[in-house]
Amino acid sequence: MEENKETTAPEQEAQQTEENLTEQLEKATALANDYKDKWMRNVAEFDNYKKRNVKLWQEAFFEGKADVLLKILPIGDNLDTAISMGLDEKTAEGLVLLRRKFNDVLSQMEVEEINPVGEKFNPQIAEAVMQVEASENDESETVKQVFQKGYKIKDKIIRYAKVSVVK
Repeated sequence: MEENKETTAPEQEAQQTEENLTEQLEKATALANDYKDKWMRNVAEFDNYKKRNVKLWQEAFFEGKADVLLKILPIGDNLDTAISMGLDEKTAEGLVLLRRKFNDVLSQMEVEEINPVGEKFNPQIAEAVMQVEASENDESETVKQVFQKGYKIKDKIIRYAKVSVVK
């Protein structure tokens, strides 16, 4: 009988040790899963942060580019006005070359001119500053004349065209 008691004591001790180790393993597994979950969330959050940052940089770059363009577009307007003034041939030729170079720079910067003459008036790209009476060939709500050219970069308007619209 004494042998039985001695064998049961080590067995009980081994069982308690096994339960203790199992409990420790469960706690360690739960802790590892918690750390893994937090790590995965941080990785996803950092990825989102990088995407937001790229978008913010792109928007800031576009805004800066648009701001500079808004300041130089009047130069092109003035060149157009000067060209239409009927100056001597050499001066007009020089102004046309300057305007062509100006257009090349705008093209390199992916700037497109908005010229809605003859199209149905679209407030998304133009600002109506005047209404004119319709003549025989004019359709109602179409753009008759552009007073100031509009410009856009890709799909974003940087300056709306100022136009007259047929009543």
